[in-house]
Amino acid sequence: MKKIFQLTILLTFCIQNVNAQSRYIVRFTNKGTNPFSLASPIQYLSQRAIDRRTRYNIALDSTDLPVTPRYIDSVRLAGAVTILNASKWLNQVTIRTTDMAAINKINSLPFVMSTQAVAQFGAGNTNTPVNKILDGAVTTIPENINSFVETTTANFYNYGKANGQIKIHQGEFLHNHGFRGQNMNIGILDAGFFHYKTLPTFDSLRANNQILNTWDFVANNPDVDEDDTHGMNCLSGIGANLPNKFVGTAPKANFCLYRTEDVASETKIEEHNLAAGFERSDSIGVDVCSVSLGYFEFDNPAQNYTYANMNGNTTISAIAADLAAKKGMLPVVAAGNEGNGPWHYIITPADGDSVLAVGAVDTLGNVANFSSYGPSSNGRVKPNLAAVGRNAVVANPSTGDPVFSNGTSFATPNLAGLTTCLWQAFPEFNNIAILNAMQQSANKFTAPNDRTGYGIPDMKKSFALLLKQTYKKQIATNLCTATVQLTIKQDSTMQIIIERKRSNDAGFTVYKTIAGTNNFSSKTVSFTDDFNATTITGTTIYKVKIDIAADTTFYVDSLAVNMPITCIAPVIPLPTIVANSVSINPNPVNNVTNITVNRDTVTDVKIIMYNASGRRIYYKTYNQATVSQINKVNMSGQGLGVYYVVVYANNKKWQTLRVVKAN
Repeated sequence: MKKIFQLTILLTFCIQNVNAQSRYIVRFTNKGTNPFSLASPIQYLSQRAIDRRTRYNIALDSTDLPVTPRYIDSVRLAGAVTILNASKWLNQVTIRTTDMAAINKINSLPFVMSTQAVAQFGAGNTNTPVNKILDGAVTTIPENINSFVETTTANFYNYGKANGQIKIHQGEFLHNHGFRGQNMNIGILDAGFFHYKTLPTFDSLRANNQILNTWDFVANNPDVDEDDTHGMNCLSGIGANLPNKFVGTAPKANFCLYRTEDVASETKIEEHNLAAGFERSDSIGVDVCSVSLGYFEFDNPAQNYTYANMNGNTTISAIAADLAAKKGMLPVVAAGNEGNGPWHYIITPADGDSVLAVGAVDTLGNVANFSSYGPSSNGRVKPNLAAVGRNAVVANPSTGDPVFSNGTSFATPNLAGLTTCLWQAFPEFNNIAILNAMQQSANKFTAPNDRTGYGIPDMKKSFALLLKQTYKKQIATNLCTATVQLTIKQDSTMQIIIERKRSNDAGFTVYKTIAGTNNFSSKTVSFTDDFNATTITGTTIYKVKIDIAADTTFYVDSLAVNMPITCIAPVIPLPTIVANSVSINPNPVNNVTNITVNRDTVTDVKIIMYNASGRRIYYKTYNQATVSQINKVNMSGQGLGVYYVVVYANNKKWQTLRVVKAN
């Protein structure tokens, strides 16, 4: 998000250099004669990137193939031409040259679609305009502003000055339950990461080797430590780990740091660089990309975008961001700081269809006046969500200590880090499912607006929404018992509470409590309810509730079980109990019959039932006191015909009776 100052000086310079074109985008028609194959993606994608495609069922296509090397070589050999960066997704390269004969030769190549001049200023030109900035200046900490809120509760981290920008999302819930970005990769595409190698803010990242990869797409080298401070500020919002002073939103994540932005100019070559940065992020296996950059106005006014272009399908950077999402990553992009300027609206690539565009609020939820307005020009809700970007805490470029600054640039990494921690908990869901859960959890989901979109997301609610989606159930009834099997993600801090209400109960009571075990993963548990010899009829309802430590409790389901009337303990009239006798009732039998044994002395009883072929279908032994005992036999699964019941008393055959299965 760049703004132009000293406009007169800039325009004068542009007029004087109108013919000094030096950088071009060369677009190719195809990827013919490409030595790479979709059948061997390990040649150009990391195993982690391939695994992401497999996990989310993302098919490889021609955009995954590198630009045909022969085409790049032909462009390089056309004259005094330097290849800058290639974009395989857009099938194009950027070049630097002042050799018009080379441009003419490039245009004559059969596989070249077009060349477009995108920069008027040569690399290293001392007259290059340097009067643009991305966001508000970093300031010292004012002790009396509303957003200054220290940690007041016992959390895993003491966030220090950053407490307010994390707690507005209940982000501490994720951290407290172990989700701090471990084994997740975040790509930050920005303008430079000044002194990230030495500032104490990032000592944990350095000690734990959490910086996976760096590249400067402007200078074409791996060094990003000496450039602009803006990317470092953004990195601090996620990766800072200064206990009691400043802790970021995903301090245990791994990072890829890419400089795609040249703060000394504003040209479309930077959009191409952004595409190349997305592609490198994808190839390495990045999960979430944090992008605090945006475009609408260029050094050459003829290349300016209009609001109509903010439709997600037109600009180089929006197309690239949506392709990043198509490959399975989640681009989190700043909405822009044009809310109180003449442009007013979001800037690209925040307009991307599958991009999480972030607006800015303070820690009380008040909208920052500079935050760009939505919607996209084709009417989609933009920004999608909002995070703290007004009086946001970032690292001081000199000391690394926390200071305040303003901009949707800083709201973006705050939310990107929490998004990463949420996705860490639920890697089985793809990027769009994570985005949808966050939107549904936000405070304006039912009535989105053009300032914060769906509003300020709640990580605890997002977690619960996704947890519910992992839930599956299976109910089985066998004779007069109901067995319920539940599958859901859980860990040792969680318990499943089953509440039950039978038809004659006034309300629900706790029936079972099932404790969680081990680490957070999908587990299957079950419980059985026995309806034998009860007087309960009709429907029994169970509610399934999840309790997560002392943090939150919520219901995930309500189940109903209807037991047949045959489970009711029958009342058999026995006007006169005949001592030492056996009776069968009902007989004939449809489903369940009762064998009643009467004894006047303590007796060891054995009951065996045979079918007409002599196969035993029922067997029971027990010790009976001087009472009458009813033995229930379920014959619902037996065939029609005659069955024989043999009763033994004290191991001697005592009675033989016949029972008929009627239907």
